[in-house]
Amino acid sequence: MNSLAEEFREDRTEKMTDTEFMAVCQIDDLLDNLGQCALVKGKQIALFKVSDSEKIYAIDNHDPFSDANVLSRGVVGDLQGKLVVASPIYKQHFDLETGQCLEDENVVLDTYATRVVAGVVEISC
Repeated sequence: MNSLAEEFREDRTEKMTDTEFMAVCQIDDLLDNLGQCALVKGKQIALFKVSDSEKIYAIDNHDPFSDANVLSRGVVGDLQGKLVVASPIYKQHFDLETGQCLEDENVVLDTYATRVVAGVVEISC
């Protein structure tokens, strides 16, 4: 038997122009400038709702420097004119738009398209 969360996700997942979106939470579940983690098809994704923005950012939750799933607990801010999250472990900064690490140009996290439909946050998967 499916849980209510699974049924919610199944009902809200759709195929659209070769991109599948999965419902992960209500927009009201996200607090400004604080991350939340969502499990999407077995992968942890960090979600961020930034104050003064309607956009929801989604990046890998896995910090490649500490090898821990912690980026949803990082600090959101502006660095070098870019909106970033700082890892709570070793403090590397990741661009929320591109996933690029500002301290190491060879490290780029996956980012995910998001949308909000009727108050529900959906992530491409």
